[in-house]
Amino acid sequence: MVATRQLGELGYGRNAVAKAAKVGRLHRIHRGVYVVGHRRLTWHGRCMAAVLASSPSVAGHWSAAWLWGLLQSRPGSLHVTCRGARRARRSFFTHQVDLVPEDRAVRDGIPVTSLARTILDVATDSRPETVERFVRRADDAGDFDLRAMHDLLDRTTGHHGHAKVIAALDIYEDVAPFTRSGLERRFLELVREAGLPEPAMNFFVGGFEIDAWWEEAQFGVELDTYETHGSRLSFEGDRVRDDELLLAEIDATRVTGVRLDREPQAVMDSLRRHLAGRARIK
Repeated sequence: MVATRQLGELGYGRNAVAKAAKVGRLHRIHRGVYVVGHRRLTWHGRCMAAVLASSPSVAGHWSAAWLWGLLQSRPGSLHVTCRGARRARRSFFTHQVDLVPEDRAVRDGIPVTSLARTILDVATDSRPETVERFVRRADDAGDFDLRAMHDLLDRTTGHHGHAKVIAALDIYEDVAPFTRSGLERRFLELVREAGLPEPAMNFFVGGFEIDAWWEEAQFGVELDTYETHGSRLSFEGDRVRDDELLLAEIDATRVTGVRLDREPQAVMDSLRRHLAGRARIK
């Protein structure tokens, strides 16, 4: 994708651009925006064309959400965020916002709103639980920055998505110092919703660090994901650790991220039975 102003910087005047378009080296997509050499546009190409057609602008809202990996399915419409209003009719949506540098980023080579700004913008038209899911996905991907999110919220108190984002951050306010992954936060959130006793997270017992530990029941849970335990070496290491925990008389079970996502109720029911059984033994 290329804009006429970019071609001008390379020495192409209007006549040269018009000639290239006439012979098929350039194909017009929007006013002042061309694709070079063909018309086979990918979604990314159409998104970049919309950004160039509204310069200065960035991909925003649902387009940015797709680029940041927050969505499971690609949105049908394109959205750009630009400084001034665009009167001309376009095949994409424009949102008028004067973004500060901190609210801009580049994703897959396309100028885009920052992750924090993207979450805030799409929160306006999303349900609270959906906003929580966006935050969780960003955190699981390693992209989420809590400090940047708070900085943005401090600067945008009148934004319509403000309250939903603040609500989605409640779990961080309670447990951020004591949990190290999105999986641990999801697990603790489910424990609270189930009305079970709250465990100590990342607790040291007998020289071992246990992901979740109930001191009164002397019982723990180790949380696993394929990404962190997917190699043969990690698999063997986990089996050795399980044996060492048994030798140290530390009672713990394993819960995978996949199982927690697929059957959270079954995991909580099993956990309830574990804790109840150990309470009777005591």
